[in-house]
Amino acid sequence: MTAPPTIPATALPLTGGCLCGALRYRVTAAPLDAGYCHCRICQKLSGAPAMVWVTVPRAGFGYTEGEPRVHRSSDWGQREFCAACGSQLVYRTREPGPTLDLNLPSLDDPEALRPRRHVWVASRLSWYRTAEDLPEHSGDGPIAP
Repeated sequence: MTAPPTIPATALPLTGGCLCGALRYRVTAAPLDAGYCHCRICQKLSGAPAMVWVTVPRAGFGYTEGEPRVHRSSDWGQREFCAACGSQLVYRTREPGPTLDLNLPSLDDPEALRPRRHVWVASRLSWYRTAEDLPEHSGDGPIAP
């Protein structure tokens, strides 16, 4: 199994934002997990066969510029995006929980983290495969150790 995406204390904070720069964020707590999501919601939302996310503690995340628009994407979750350029940055459960998921490529340095697993592969498009051998889960699966 691939090593966890540990972030040395010197690499924090992580920063990122949308395509146009109107919405910026900062992460001050070490990420907990990262992976590819193959669910139909992520496919339709991104226009891509999968979305790559990183899970961070909610308490260690904050917007530093702009206010996101919110779209309720399901009965249980919402997406936060830039109203100017449409970039989706955050997924969070509607009921406050301890974590949220960031669109990993929206980081200023997306090479800082690597995906560790695939989730919702039951919805994976038959013609899409990645070149690595990460664990796969038909649903959400457990947080990678």
